[in-house]
Amino acid sequence: MNELIIELSEISPREFFGHHNANIELLKKYFPQLKLVARGNRIKAFGDEEQLEEFDKRLNMLLEHFSKYNKLDENIIERILTSEKKEDYEASAKHNDVLVHGVGGRLIKPQTTNQRKLVELIAKNDMVFAVGPAGTGKTYTGVAMAVKALKEKEVKRIILTRPAVEAGENLGFLPGDLKEKLDPYMQPLYDALRDMIPHEKLEAYIERGVIQIAPMAFMRGRTLDNAFVILDEAQNTTHAQMKMFLTRMGKNAKFMITGDPGQIDLPPRATSGLKEALLVLKNVKGIGMIFLDDKDVIRHKLVKKVIAAYAALDNPES
Repeated sequence: MNELIIELSEISPREFFGHHNANIELLKKYFPQLKLVARGNRIKAFGDEEQLEEFDKRLNMLLEHFSKYNKLDENIIERILTSEKKEDYEASAKHNDVLVHGVGGRLIKPQTTNQRKLVELIAKNDMVFAVGPAGTGKTYTGVAMAVKALKEKEVKRIILTRPAVEAGENLGFLPGDLKEKLDPYMQPLYDALRDMIPHEKLEAYIERGVIQIAPMAFMRGRTLDNAFVILDEAQNTTHAQMKMFLTRMGKNAKFMITGDPGQIDLPPRATSGLKEALLVLKNVKGIGMIFLDDKDVIRHKLVKKVIAAYAALDNPES
């Protein structure tokens, strides 16, 4: 009796096997001549060599689909096991605006007109500035585009950074090791990634450096190529930091800079690197700029009212 062992890596065996191994039980129905054992992160199959070859082929089709869409159900399993080619079971996503199939098959797509314009700008330009108030989906849309580029092998890595200005940037007084010090300031970036990449795969990407999350200070001296790079909270960069960051751009790189000029945490006399860059670079070809507003807010409906109330306070005569 021949044996085939397939090891699952960077995906959750529990999710792939299904609730109470329901997906494995379905595989057993389609391959009754094989003995299948799923344990840990391995699937073992015993039986005739020809049957094992067919099982290996179908299982790899299932793994490829799961890696792309982060979801398997009875219908798709049956379609994959009975289809002759990929086109027979995989609907094209080109007709809609889905950016990424997130965790649990969640569809990540732009929600507003300006978010769709942002997606188009990123596709057409290697450097894009996305400016707007909290909750307008700037960072989330950018991270989705970065994950999409990584999945489609347009880039080899994702680099996410933001100035940790609240911690004085040196982070020296915070307890714990460097990762523990940085995590509170990088949390929004982690949150977006966790929506889009399953836990096991995300951890593997971070461990291998495929996804890097670091403060601005770590960008100095680097050339960032073959990467999708996002600078978040850019309103809190200084002139020197912004210039340093923008000149890190290497070959085959996408740079996205997001920020809200209304939430600057710099010292009173410091110039925001974001505000300055928007003025200095506004006529440079190849750089896209988009300004989102309260109509793009996709958080709780009260966020729009909060933004409007503070806008009225800041501009009492308008």
